[in-house]
Amino acid sequence: MSNWSTISSLATAGGTLVLAIATFSSVRSANRAARTAERAFQVALRPVLMPSRLQDPPEKVMWKEGRWTQVGGGRGAVEQTDDNIYLVISLRNAGAGIAVIQGWRATAAPDTAGDLHRPEPDDFRRQLRDLYIAPGDCGFWQGAIRDHDDASYTELRDTIAAGGRLAVFVLYSDHEGGQRTITLFSLTPTHDDSAWLTSVIRHWNLDRADPR
Repeated sequence: MSNWSTISSLATAGGTLVLAIATFSSVRSANRAARTAERAFQVALRPVLMPSRLQDPPEKVMWKEGRWTQVGGGRGAVEQTDDNIYLVISLRNAGAGIAVIQGWRATAAPDTAGDLHRPEPDDFRRQLRDLYIAPGDCGFWQGAIRDHDDASYTELRDTIAAGGRLAVFVLYSDHEGGQRTITLFSLTPTHDDSAWLTSVIRHWNLDRADPR
């Protein structure tokens, strides 16, 4: 004779197992969908700064002293006035989100890009004012060194006088302060020193995996 109690227990256990498997599969699917939605949301907020194009309109930049600098598309400006060093780069946001520039660091460019290493976020100079660049639009970065005792002042002054290239690290984020990125730009003087050509060398992601 069949043991109906045993059969009932086995059937219940089997049903519970099937339910557990279905629940596990559903949870995994929901988690996967949530991660996909989160990535899509981040991409929609993500800025990517690049040099502007040569045909882009010029940017006019004001300094706290009341002086102005104009920089053309695809170019930078390096000026020394009253012994201060003023730096500007015309930028374009190729990403989908608003870029908020947080800080910068400038050095003499080495002979090879491989000799440049990513600075730590605490090593950056903070911007004196907020600089926003809308997605698909152009804007600028600006920075100045006014303290002659600053560790970078002599290095930049001598490099500019010798007609050398400059390396500028720009730290920026999305408009919520996340997805922080460091982009390394180079500034190369032209033969007549009327303008500096700019190019991008490398991007580093601080809050997610690097693109390489």
